[in-house]
Amino acid sequence: MGKILAYLRTSTDKQDLNSQKLEILEFARKRSLNIDEFIEIAISSRKTTKQRRIDEVLTKLVDSDVLVLTELSRLGRSTAEVISIVNEILSRNIRLIVIKHNLDLSKSDMNSKIVITLFSLFAELERDLVSLRTKEALAAKRSQGITLGKPKGTIQNSKFDKDLDRIKELLLLGLSVRKIAKVLGYNNHLSLNTYVSKRKLRHTSS
Repeated sequence: MGKILAYLRTSTDKQDLNSQKLEILEFARKRSLNIDEFIEIAISSRKTTKQRRIDEVLTKLVDSDVLVLTELSRLGRSTAEVISIVNEILSRNIRLIVIKHNLDLSKSDMNSKIVITLFSLFAELERDLVSLRTKEALAAKRSQGITLGKPKGTIQNSKFDKDLDRIKELLLLGLSVRKIAKVLGYNNHLSLNTYVSKRKLRHTSS
């Protein structure tokens, strides 16, 4: 067996991280395991795998290593994401221990393969249910005569809005959009050109 790494994540306070750590340490003590490293993060599951330090965990783990969690939900924001990460872990011959769910998964273990197959089915079911609920909600709104989406011709807010008056002024002076972008410190004059065209600023400033 290689090194043992424990991953702890909470979206709230430090206290929950401490309770996870104590739970893992007690589990390790009972099974005579030595945790080589703890990776801890207090961050929402909505953040990216890099921000949640999942990428860091996967980089540190190699063949025959062990990853310990208190529960599977620490890994991802959805069943599908959790399953994807678990599959990657097992495909690299890394053992996964999940204390709360009493799971000890490894690539070579047949029971592990059965569990992952079931998880994958649940993930697919979750996607189907979300899709169905979305379609039903949209159909209900249509039946009530509610127009979906933004009204035609709606102009969204833009980062250029704060410089609108200055843009009009520079257009009146005859500056090109490329030069205006440079004056105002914007790197991309093409997006500014789109902004000017959509709002018909050339016409209003002439």
